[in-house]
Amino acid sequence: MKEDCIFCKIANGEIPSATLYEDHDFRVILDLGPATRGHALILPKEHYADLCELEDSTAEKVLPLARKMGKAMIKALGCPGFNLVQNNGEEAGQTVRHFHVHIIPRYQGGSKIVAWEPGRLDEADKEKIVEAVRAEL
Repeated sequence: MKEDCIFCKIANGEIPSATLYEDHDFRVILDLGPATRGHALILPKEHYADLCELEDSTAEKVLPLARKMGKAMIKALGCPGFNLVQNNGEEAGQTVRHFHVHIIPRYQGGSKIVAWEPGRLDEADKEKIVEAVRAEL
């Protein structure tokens, strides 16, 4: 736990939250600035700044928990789907430097939350990208 991290304090119960789920590793809370009704955050109780710092043992538990929460939201809230959003770094929209996953219920006729205009992958650039990323693996 990091002392000056608000999400560490929330995840570990030092700051009250609308908790949907809690276990030994995670707390799932309602987001105070929701994109839609029922928007929630999966917060690990241990501090990791972002996905790149996340331990494998914690990472392997995130997706099953997101699936469990999403299925519960579909039944409980009547939303036909949901988005999982995970931002890494300020340029990607991460505003709190504590790894977390947004679970955003999606409703019929609701606004677009995660959308982009598809671009085009240039053949020459494709080779450069593949080569550069593979070299870092």
